[in-house]
Amino acid sequence: MNSTSIITIAIAVLAVLGLGVVLTATRRSDIKGVGSLSRETRKRDRNAAKVARNSSRDAENLGVASRSAVAVMPPAEIETWVAPDAEALGETRRAFLNRATVTLMSASLGGFAAALIAFLWKGAEGGFGSKINAGKIDDVIGQIRSAGGFLYLPEARSWVTEYPKEAISKAEVAYGKQGAVFAGMNAGVVALYQKCPHLGCRVPNCTTSQWFECPCHGSQYNRVGEKKGGPAPRGMDRFGVSVNNGMMVIDTGAVFGGPPIGTNTTGQEAEGPHCVGGAGKH
Repeated sequence: MNSTSIITIAIAVLAVLGLGVVLTATRRSDIKGVGSLSRETRKRDRNAAKVARNSSRDAENLGVASRSAVAVMPPAEIETWVAPDAEALGETRRAFLNRATVTLMSASLGGFAAALIAFLWKGAEGGFGSKINAGKIDDVIGQIRSAGGFLYLPEARSWVTEYPKEAISKAEVAYGKQGAVFAGMNAGVVALYQKCPHLGCRVPNCTTSQWFECPCHGSQYNRVGEKKGGPAPRGMDRFGVSVNNGMMVIDTGAVFGGPPIGTNTTGQEAEGPHCVGGAGKH
């Protein structure tokens, strides 16, 4: 290849390269023109941002001022108190409860007092604590004998037994000071309170020994209530008896203390096996 061909080829290459440079510069200028903002646009954007910052700052300052401000309320108007009309108000709940409580309490106390008075009242007839009509004296003695020597009268809370006439002289010495008790013995009977003088247990009779024998602590008494054994401090307590026109009356309004330990006006000993323990000692 001669020098002329080489120069021709070099010139062609340089032309192609120059054309490429020109095209590339033109494209960059177009791209720069498309993506860039004008001066007026940028100024408008800066003014808008400034206005936005000022608005935000003003809103924040307004919020701070509103939070720190103290609300002042107008003074309240006080109305003059006027007492309510009692007739218009009627019965209040508290007054109703107070009156109901007082009424119920009064009724309860009144009922209790009436029951207590009725319990303690000693009427002319009927009920323990009054004079009990036991019937004809002859009929009472007959009932004692038919019952095996012991007659229990629940309305008088007492045992009625027959007192032997042959022991009246001894009874007068032992019970003469208890006139109402001795009067019953003189009529042939004795009314014994059912309670044991030891601790108040009800004393039953023992049909085999023909004594009264307390099941609680073993106190023993003969048929007329004189102590024969056990821890009791005396004989069985008793009631006064009166006989009017053949009618026997037991006065349960007064209790006479039993005879002291060692009193034995009838001399009755156990007539058979004891129902409670063995024969005690004084």
